[in-house]
Amino acid sequence: MHHVDVSIEKDIFEANNRLAHKNHHLLKDHGIRGFDLLGAIGSGKTSLIERIVPELGKRGLKTGAIAGDVWGDDDFQRIVATGAKAVNANTGKECHLDAHIVEHALEHLPLDEIDILFIENVGNMVCPTDFALGAEKRIVVVSTTEGDDVVNKHPMMFRGCDIAVINKVDLAEYVGCNVERMVDDIAKYNPVMPVFKTNLKTGGGISELTEEILK
Repeated sequence: MHHVDVSIEKDIFEANNRLAHKNHHLLKDHGIRGFDLLGAIGSGKTSLIERIVPELGKRGLKTGAIAGDVWGDDDFQRIVATGAKAVNANTGKECHLDAHIVEHALEHLPLDEIDILFIENVGNMVCPTDFALGAEKRIVVVSTTEGDDVVNKHPMMFRGCDIAVINKVDLAEYVGCNVERMVDDIAKYNPVMPVFKTNLKTGGGISELTEEILK
């Protein structure tokens, strides 16, 4: 029989939410629009940032990012190469970012030089859902290579996000993925969430996604 200490769990979430609220207002005070990026390892979160930074630049907007990962700075280096202001945030053994980690990451960013901030979470489809970070909206990125049942397996992720991206649509036929099933499953769990189909290797779909982010 499993025992869960509900009071401790409640305290953890409440403390995180207080810090997330603080982060949210810090970004707002600096005129920054913040977006969480959630999704599995290899879904395309970093590739999305690489593609969208130039699109935002064309509109005269400056981008910042927090690269969340368990260890290493591989994603951070890719983001910095785009010209975006970025900070690396390693979680060690933790499978998600939390508002406390983001709070300290924000201390190392030139907030007055950023218009749009992406917070790239650790690659995980479960843990990040429960931890608000302070962003304005959440974007979930899934890929066809994860299988067309990935949405149905993770309903809470889609119920808790605002924008969905189905990436690697060019590979769907090769991995036997029914993209329309993914779209239908997203609509089942979050009927109002806009869905964008992308090929981030070529930049397909990124212009439409950028327009949605800037609404």
